[in-house]
This record gives sequence, structure tokens and C-alpha cells, in this order.
Amino acid sequence: MRKTLIVILILTIFKTEAQSSVLAIADSLYAYGNYSKAINIYKTHSQPSEVYDKIAKAYLAIGNDDEALRNYELGLKANLDNTLLKYDYAKLLYRHNKLNDAAVLFNELVYLDYKNPNYHYELGVVLEQQQDTTAMNEFRTAFELDSTHQKAIYKIAEQFLVVRKHKQSLHYIDIGLQSYANNAELIKLKALNYYWDEKYNESAKWFETLIALGQSSQFIHEKLSFCYAEDSEYQKAIEQGELALQYDPKNQTNLYIQGQLYERINDYVNAEKYIAKALELMDMPLDDEYTFLAKLLNHQKKYKASIVALQTAIAENPENERTQYMLALTKDQYYADFDSKIKAYEVFKEKFPNSPFAFFVDKRLKELKEEKFLKGE
Repeated sequence: MRKTLIVILILTIFKTEAQSSVLAIADSLYAYGNYSKAINIYKTHSQPSEVYDKIAKAYLAIGNDDEALRNYELGLKANLDNTLLKYDYAKLLYRHNKLNDAAVLFNELVYLDYKNPNYHYELGVVLEQQQDTTAMNEFRTAFELDSTHQKAIYKIAEQFLVVRKHKQSLHYIDIGLQSYANNAELIKLKALNYYWDEKYNESAKWFETLIALGQSSQFIHEKLSFCYAEDSEYQKAIEQGELALQYDPKNQTNLYIQGQLYERINDYVNAEKYIAKALELMDMPLDDEYTFLAKLLNHQKKYKASIVALQTAIAENPENERTQYMLALTKDQYYADFDSKIKAYEVFKEKFPNSPFAFFVDKRLKELKEEKFLKGE
């Protein structure tokens, strides 16, 4: 009997040590990124309930989320009080848009440890996706429990920005930046607060800070370009506009704005280039845009090309008197003979007899006819 007990004890110790060895080997494989081999070793463990969470994490590491979810579920059933497992499972459920299941688990975690700020934050994220207005309560609670919680601060500040409560938004942003001065997301929110509050000089400073931190995006360069333009720093605005166009070279709006910026510094060659590119891409009524192009061409004395642009604008909107008047003016500059010049104005008068431009048309017609008479034509 005694010998039997000794044998059983030895076998138990051996089995325990063997299982410990299995875990040690699998854990080592996992730590070094050999996830599939780690999974195979974990599966040989005699107590699966002890390794379901480890298997789930390994599957997650190799991108097999279905197996990760399945093992988390098995692990939670076997370990109902394991809060870490519950937390990891809830986050994965959220990632897969299983919002109701995720909300249940995060609510349980909040109940188990109300003073854990991250449980409130994660619950808030789920509720936000469910369009539940109580989400903001969870973000506020997370902040109250931890005033350095950057993600909670961002959510609160973002909500205040959405409703254009800039003072409150900036208050939270400044608190966040006290503990993490280089938080790019909060800095972007700060720049946007000033931007939407039309404080473009301040906004530019914070967009510049983002760029100094290595941030670069079409959005950042577009907004900074606009800020510079509003502050009449057109060369800087052009530089940022060029950077924005590197992300989307066929962005019609940015091309057109870039042309307008070049026009502001009297660079009519580049202004024409960008406006022409924009117009090639646009598919909408474009009478104003073609009229602007004609204006740029006139500055360069490219009257023939300007006439073509104006005729295109008139085809888009035949009732635009300003464009029709500009066509007459351009023909006046382009044609050498008096008859062609006079005809251009008379065509305009016939179309728009009561035009506000009539006074100027009549005055110019009188001048042309007098010049023609004096030259004996």
C-alpha cells in the first residue's frame, strides 16, 4: 500500500512538472513570436481551461480572430471571475462589431471595479458606437478617475468641438497636454478649435506644431494653407497647398484654390496652369470658374485663349451678364479692326439692353466710332 502511494505521488509530481514544462515551452515560443508552434504546445496541456486565454492571444497574434474569439469564450466559461480574460475578450468583441456582447462584459467589469478608469472608457467607446448618449458619461467618469487619461480627454474635447463649444473643448485639451505635451490628436483638436472659431493665426501655430512633430496629411496641409491665406501669407499658403496636392494631385477644389492663391501674388502663369487643370476635372456648371480663367489669361495678354474660355463660360450660363461683358472687353483688346470691336459691344447691347454695364458699353462705343471716323475707316 505504501509503495502504491509513493508511485502515485511520483506520477503526480511528474505530471505536474510535465505540464509546467509544457507551459514554459509554449510561453517561450509565444514570447519569441512563434505563435503557431506555441498554440500546438498549449493544446497538449491536460487542463485546457488554464490555457484558453493563451491560445486566444496566440491566434490573435497570427490574425485568426475567429479562433481567438472561440477560445476566449471557452476560457471565460471556465473562468468566470477572470477579469483580464473578460477585458481582452470584450475588446475583441468590440473590434468585430459585436457591440451588445461587448457592452455586457464592460458593464460587468465596471461593476466589479468601478474605480478602473479604462473600463469606463472602453464602455464609453462601445456605447458611442451604439449611438447611446450615455457614452459621454462614461468618458467623463474615466476622466474624473484619471485626469491624465488621454483617450477620455480626447473624446470629451472632441464632443465639445462638434457642438462648437470651443472654450470647454480647449479647457480639456490643455489639461491633456499638461501630461502629454506632444499628443498629436489633442494638438489637432486644438488647431481645429481655433480654425472653426475663425482664429486662423492661432490655428496655424498648432497645425505648424503638428508638422514639427512629423505629422503630415492632406487634411493638415489643406487647413494650414487656408489659415495662411486668411492671414494674407499667400506664399506660405501656396507651399502648403502644393503639399496637399501631393496626396491627391487631381483634387479639383485644391487645384482651383491653388490657382486663386497664385493669382493673389500676380503669378498669372501658375494661376492659369492650376485653374485650367481644375476645370479639366470638374463636372458641374463652371461659368464663374471659366470667367476667372479668362481673367488670368487677360492679365497675360492671351486674349484669344481668354475668348475661348469666356465662350465656354457663356455656354454654361448664357444669362451671365458679367461674363458677356467681359467677352466684349476681351474682343476689344484682341481685334485690331474697329468694326469687330464695335460689333462685340453691339451684340452685348442687343442681348442686355438694360444691363448695369450699359453706360460703359455706350461710352466705349462712342469712343470707337469717333476713332474710326477720325482715321477715315
